[in-house]
Amino acid sequence: MTVIGKLLLSCCFASSLAAAVTPAPYVLDETEVRDVHARALNRDYQVFVALPDSYRSSNRRYPVLFVTDANYAFPVARGIAQRLAKHAGMEEVIVVGLSYAKGDSPVYSRRRDYTPAVPQRRDYASDMPGRTPAFGEAQAYGRFIAADVFPLIAANYRADMNRKIFVGHSYGSLLGLQLLLSAPRTFDHYILGSPSLWFDQGVMFEREQDYAKGHNDMPASVFFGIGGRETLGKDRKRARTEENADMVADLCDFDAALKSHRYPNLKSRLEVFADEDHASVFPLVLTHGLRGYLKKVR
Repeated sequence: MTVIGKLLLSCCFASSLAAAVTPAPYVLDETEVRDVHARALNRDYQVFVALPDSYRSSNRRYPVLFVTDANYAFPVARGIAQRLAKHAGMEEVIVVGLSYAKGDSPVYSRRRDYTPAVPQRRDYASDMPGRTPAFGEAQAYGRFIAADVFPLIAANYRADMNRKIFVGHSYGSLLGLQLLLSAPRTFDHYILGSPSLWFDQGVMFEREQDYAKGHNDMPASVFFGIGGRETLGKDRKRARTEENADMVADLCDFDAALKSHRYPNLKSRLEVFADEDHASVFPLVLTHGLRGYLKKVR
């Protein structure tokens, strides 16, 4: 065999060997995954945990940020929290991502776990063959967070469980509103982006009024954020349906309703982010919601 032939054979062998090697997955530094069983629901979930940069070299306790829709939102929340700590001098936090149920698709899991009621609308299709759509278990899922997730985090991490932050977007914000209107002390601070207040013809407006009838205070801190483009075109008639919702107007109405009761221990702020839509606004909501709550440390 000629020298050129040997070189070509060697190159082909090297290329074949390289192609056969499976690339390693990218792993986020200082993150962990823990399994957690929802005892009352008889379902299994995971929590994703991101530790602050200083965690291994300190003995202090950290505020904890719990974020829904973890498949998407956990790495976003981790990155933003780290940058605020490194470059804006904000407190570091432990970030906990709440996963979808094992064996469920994201759509199926979040529809069931994040929504506050079974909707009157009946034409929802299931994305899981052989299983009918499920809704309305936000109250039960909230109890799972308090009964199973909180103890897991408290037992395994130096977490300041008196400073728990809830982060949700869209359906995730419905879950946050359910907690706010049933057990507001579950979290110290709520960051709620683009809540789907159109759901079930505006059922959360009814829940807000029911809460007001039975309470004279709402001990909570709430940051509402939404994209300025989450509104209706001029040729469409507003309604509390998924197709015809003016989500900006709905959120302004809801925030005004909360403030009208003058709860002495409620801190509420609403920000509309111009030129952002439902898909793009979440990082801004999270950033501003954290900056309004976390302390400056330097």
